[in-house]
Amino acid sequence: MSKVFEGYERQYCELSANLSKKITSASLLDGEQKKQKVSEIKGGFEDAEALIRKMDLEARSLPPNVKATLLAKLREYKTDLNNLKTEVKRITSANANQAARDELLESGMADTMMASADQRTRLIMSTERLNQSSDRIRESRKTMLETEELGVSILQDLHQQRQSLLHAHNTLHGVDDNISRSKKVLTNMSRRMSRNKWIIGSIITVLVIAIILILYFKLTH
Repeated sequence: MSKVFEGYERQYCELSANLSKKITSASLLDGEQKKQKVSEIKGGFEDAEALIRKMDLEARSLPPNVKATLLAKLREYKTDLNNLKTEVKRITSANANQAARDELLESGMADTMMASADQRTRLIMSTERLNQSSDRIRESRKTMLETEELGVSILQDLHQQRQSLLHAHNTLHGVDDNISRSKKVLTNMSRRMSRNKWIIGSIITVLVIAIILILYFKLTH
């Protein structure tokens, strides 16, 4: 919920309670004292209407889901203000007399005042519940942002691990190439060694035969 709206709302609830007390006090007065008190109350009505207009403008500037809730509360505040105005009209009626004031305090208007007080109490309780809901929404949003940040961090880690695996794969591929080349070199060397063995063996055989022939000729002559 908007902090600005909450500030206006708090001011209105305090002003409404104060006006209600002044109306009760004015209903017990006569003459100039009563006129002065009523004039004071009407000035308070102007302040209350200004606060309601400010709350209306603030509520309409908010997102739709929040705006709908605040406008519903605003309608209750307007009803509350109209009730207070009605009470002032009754106590300023030209036909009002002491008996009517006594009856007003003892019956119908007393009930109306009590109903208004109950309504304001319900409004305050509703405000507290809305504030609690707003707090829960803020906490949920905070948790969501933290979860999103964690998800981004995990994705970054996975990307880094993928890069590491690709690098390791490339390294292993290079090692395989080196092993293949080494294997080819070793194979060639083995073939050369085998060929050299055959050549040496052939030379030794020829030398042995030559020695045998030389010895034979020497012994026969």
